Amino acid sequence: MVADTRMAGLPILNPALQVQAIGFRRMAAGHWVGAMLTPWSLNLLCLPGQTEGWPTDSPGAKLDWHFASGDYEFTVTDDPQLGTFHLCSLFSPMSEFDSHEQARLTAEAAMATLDAPQALPHSKQAAEVPPSRRRFLGLGT
Repeated sequence: MVADTRMAGLPILNPALQVQAIGFRRMAAGHWVGAMLTPWSLNLLCLPGQTEGWPTDSPGAKLDWHFASGDYEFTVTDDPQLGTFHLCSLFSPMSEFDSHEQARLTAEAAMATLDAPQALPHSKQAAEVPPSRRRFLGLGT
């Protein structure tokens, strides 16, 4: 396990947290989206459900995934065991979480927010502001 090997002993680890996959579901295109909670980060992940329609960008490339709440930037990542997937960092490091339960509830709220349509902006200026991760999580602008 990564927490016991590559990440072992690093100061960014929160010992109160465990690794947990949260809320994974199939998107309309057949791919998977969910949250991955670890002692060092909380990320949204998009995983291929099929090869057809899966973006073939190189690792490190940035791309947007569209959800009801807006478009979010993901980074293309490649792992020897998982293959190519896309991740969007929500929190890292995880020092602000006091418990695994608190981090898990945050991940569940993030997944619920993905499917919540954005409120209509009240002005043209507000319409031009892209969604931020803080706003996505209900933490402000």
